[in-house]
Amino acid sequence: MGPRGILHFLRQEVLVGEHEVFHRTLRHELVGTCDSVLDVGCGFRSPLASFSHLIPRTVGVDGYAHAIERSRAAGIHREYHCVDLLQVGTLFPPKSFDAVIALDVIEHFDKPTGYRFMQMLESLARKRVILFTPNGYLPQDEWDGNVRQLHLSGWEVYDFELRGYRVFGMSGWKPLRGQYALPSIRPYRLGGFLSRLTEPFAVRFPRHAFQLLAIRDMERS
Repeated sequence: MGPRGILHFLRQEVLVGEHEVFHRTLRHELVGTCDSVLDVGCGFRSPLASFSHLIPRTVGVDGYAHAIERSRAAGIHREYHCVDLLQVGTLFPPKSFDAVIALDVIEHFDKPTGYRFMQMLESLARKRVILFTPNGYLPQDEWDGNVRQLHLSGWEVYDFELRGYRVFGMSGWKPLRGQYALPSIRPYRLGGFLSRLTEPFAVRFPRHAFQLLAIRDMERS
């Protein structure tokens, strides 16, 4: 690899902003290929916020009314529903959306319920299901007055691969981050920088990453 190749690699893979690889990958999987996206557990600051305007139809669903209100005020999605996430399958007929995403959601269910939740999402998607979760169990208490923020399960690479998902590691090497994805090394600016340096490694070797991005292409299933 010559000097130009090294510089390109640094710009694209190492010298990136916080969680930029995650947002870039998510956008690549949705924009231009999916005309409708169901964001299950959208919260008040969905990662789709920066590009949802590029998707003809986006629908946000959350069980926490305050999160829905804040997301609606920010204009992230065109349509909203406040409902228990396990009941989303009753709102829409099968194969209603090109893509169905659940980002930082499945870990809030116990394992058997999580598998049922995953199956429900897959039934609603025509093209793609995208899940994002910590790699393994990560303790987390309730916050923002929302008891649903408790973590009840941990998910591994094989949990997704067995169901036909492509899995990518996100947020760098696992030991470099902790609760709420904050850097484990202080000062946080240094810890975050070290974590981002390991992003290329994490993407390619998800078993060693802090978080997992799992994508199932339903048309190939």
